[in-house]
Amino acid sequence: MNVVASTVTLSVIDPGASSRFFTTHLGYRELLADGESVVLGRDDGAPDVLLRQRDLELPPGPGPVGVLVSFAVTGLAAEHERLRREGANITVPLHREPWGEQLLELTDPNGIVVQLTEWIPPAGT
Repeated sequence: MNVVASTVTLSVIDPGASSRFFTTHLGYRELLADGESVVLGRDDGAPDVLLRQRDLELPPGPGPVGVLVSFAVTGLAAEHERLRREGANITVPLHREPWGEQLLELTDPNGIVVQLTEWIPPAGT
């Protein structure tokens, strides 16, 4: 199997609000939009994101709770400053884990947690 593209599909109450979050803060652009869904893309290796209107008539299904989308990035310290200046909802501030991963988390208006990570080797390695 050769995977040639990937898409993350997220069912949300307000696709437009999530679209604005992803385009304003994460460098995505709208590729396609209709009344109930928005497809977002970037020109790098990030997966496309399909934001789909959740059917409010149906009870929540047994799907995942607490969705987190994680992106490995470069230049995270500068991104943190940019996001802070833009007023992005940073819910876990930039910090470094003992194993060398630097990360922060943002939360969009629909509760989608976006984690940005950068590998920084521990000192002495």
